[in-house]
Amino acid sequence: MLYYKTVSEKAMDQLEEEQLFASVNENTNSIATIIKHMAGNMLSRWTGFLNSDGEKEWRNRDSEFENTVNSKEEILKIWNEGWNCFFKAIEELKPEQLSQIIYIRNEGQTALDAINRQLAHYPYHIGQIVFYAKMLKKDEWTSLTIPKNKSNNYNAEKFAQEKSNKHFTDDELKKLQ
Repeated sequence: MLYYKTVSEKAMDQLEEEQLFASVNENTNSIATIIKHMAGNMLSRWTGFLNSDGEKEWRNRDSEFENTVNSKEEILKIWNEGWNCFFKAIEELKPEQLSQIIYIRNEGQTALDAINRQLAHYPYHIGQIVFYAKMLKKDEWTSLTIPKNKSNNYNAEKFAQEKSNKHFTDDELKKLQ
């Protein structure tokens, strides 16, 4: 998930501040709004993950879709609060807790199923952020992964290396940081 967080941040870094708040139409969320929603979800789901319902009474999901944030600094603060809550909860989990039943809106599921649910939800929104940033930057976009028409070069470089046992994101995270 650190990879996906980093990809989003690299996409946002390419934007002017006002582009974070741009919306194509009234049915489209700006990047800032997507971030508010993700952070609200993270704070709700991961605060007291094992011992309280993942949809907290204090969460106002509908307000996450209102444009109330005014600066890049503020949106990044919200972004990091959500991610910090997520990473802290994940890091504290013990393997035996993965089969524990937790609740989201009174619907029971294993902790592992709830984690998987979020592992699909967050990259979904991160894809929206990256796609939106790409559209806003147009020809000024700098690719965050293998650039278009560069797959052969990338593969040649990879296959020129010794085989190794590591996570696929190890090299990508180094490049993105």
